[in-house]
Amino acid sequence: MYSKYNAMAEGRSSVYISHRLASTRFCDRIILLDGSVIAEEGTHDELMALGGKYKEFFDVQSQYYKDGGKENEEEN
Repeated sequence: MYSKYNAMAEGRSSVYISHRLASTRFCDRIILLDGSVIAEEGTHDELMALGGKYKEFFDVQSQYYKDGGKENEEEN
């Protein structure tokens, strides 16, 4: 799907909106909004190195999918 999206968007500006942060790795620029304010922006690698909200959210989502999408019973 991502390669098809890239082919369609080639040479154009496009906006890709997703709650799955792993799917943003192919984006040239990521903007993380906190309410109506830009909290962080950069590439995936830049935002991970920054160690801010994007990395925190990415790590939480990544662990969720590694656990098979099941909620941690100890936290509930």
